[in-house]
Amino acid sequence: MKKTVSVFKFGGASLKDPAAIKNVANILRSYEKEKLVIIVSAMGKTTNALEKVVEAHAARNGKAFDILNEIKAQHYRIMDELFDKKDEAYALVNDAFVEIEWVLEEEPHENYDYMYDQIVCVGELASSKIVHAYLNLAGLPSQWLDARDVIQTDDIFREGWVQWEETMERAERIVKPMLEQPGFIITQGFIGSTSENFTTTLGREGSDYTAAIFSFCLDAQDMTIWKDVPGVLTADPRLFENVAKLDRLSYKEAIEMTYYGAKVIHPKTIKPLQNKSIPLYVKSFVNPEGEGTLISSEVDDTYPPMVAVEPNQVLLQISTRDFSFVAEHHISYLFNIIAEFRLQVNMMQNSAISFSLCINDVDDKADRFAQRISDKFKVMLDRGLELITVRHYQEDLLNNLRRGKIVLLEERIKDTTVQMVVKDVPQIRRRQNVAAN
Repeated sequence: MKKTVSVFKFGGASLKDPAAIKNVANILRSYEKEKLVIIVSAMGKTTNALEKVVEAHAARNGKAFDILNEIKAQHYRIMDELFDKKDEAYALVNDAFVEIEWVLEEEPHENYDYMYDQIVCVGELASSKIVHAYLNLAGLPSQWLDARDVIQTDDIFREGWVQWEETMERAERIVKPMLEQPGFIITQGFIGSTSENFTTTLGREGSDYTAAIFSFCLDAQDMTIWKDVPGVLTADPRLFENVAKLDRLSYKEAIEMTYYGAKVIHPKTIKPLQNKSIPLYVKSFVNPEGEGTLISSEVDDTYPPMVAVEPNQVLLQISTRDFSFVAEHHISYLFNIIAEFRLQVNMMQNSAISFSLCINDVDDKADRFAQRISDKFKVMLDRGLELITVRHYQEDLLNNLRRGKIVLLEERIKDTTVQMVVKDVPQIRRRQNVAAN
């Protein structure tokens, strides 16, 4: 297929209210002659709210329907400013929320992650239906596509792994004929399905990855992520002053930055693009005329210092119960359990008698992992930490970042990267011992 397709991704911040949706339509007017596949996220903080629905249903506390009704009401308030009351968009969005009501009418599923995916996916489904309907109303014809019909994953819920062969076949069979029709294609980020048609999600903030999957499968000429920042920055402007925009970035550097926690792009996004040399643009929906950042293979590897801060980290300090050395068979056992739980390990370090892991403190994964290995190991959890990563570091910058912090772990990788697991000096973190049953 000739490279005439572009893939755009709009995140929740770009769709948070009626004015934001109208702004997306205005951006797209400049591209109405082009073949576009447009990936949209859930609106605003919808995913966070839907997670509360899952928690309430699992807890059987009677609050799930109340939370859901407020989410529905928020979507309808947005629609009231975009559509006539008789517009079919209301029925389409209501049908999406009915999927959650069916789940809530049953007893909570024993597999929390399965239940999570069946509920949380509706944020993207509702958002895409609203955007699709509004674009058509605004004179920008579009076709709606259910991403679950295209992206097939394994059956690990909340962290589905793409089955590439099946996904590419579906893209060829379903999406490419749609591209022969007039108008844009609107679909959802973050979601896929198993071979048995159960909904899965690709990991939190996975809509960027969805766009990369479509780009790869369709041999896109380019991909653009629309953000509320002017491009890829050297640090988070909410945390640091005097940050700078990077005009160009190599695939390699982008992979390193996202792996170490830079929030502008999902970590899995770059590799599918690199495999087919598809350039990625990160642009601002606030200033769509700006140049943004280009990520491609044709970039020099000379960069200023770049800082990524990952909050909500937990450090697991693991030691054997018989005070023996942590040997190869211990590490092999631990790695198998890490893979089973699909923990995102951000840093690890071992000594003769202990093994330390720094991971994202998501839900109860750290506790379940610690409990799982507690018959063989003592596990100490230190919560509420930050992981600071500095690429292309300078010593004075490192010293500034250490001020007011206790460094629990530090690691230097070649001459380019320093990672530090830190906590604030005044704060005494809660430590807990996980004992064997």
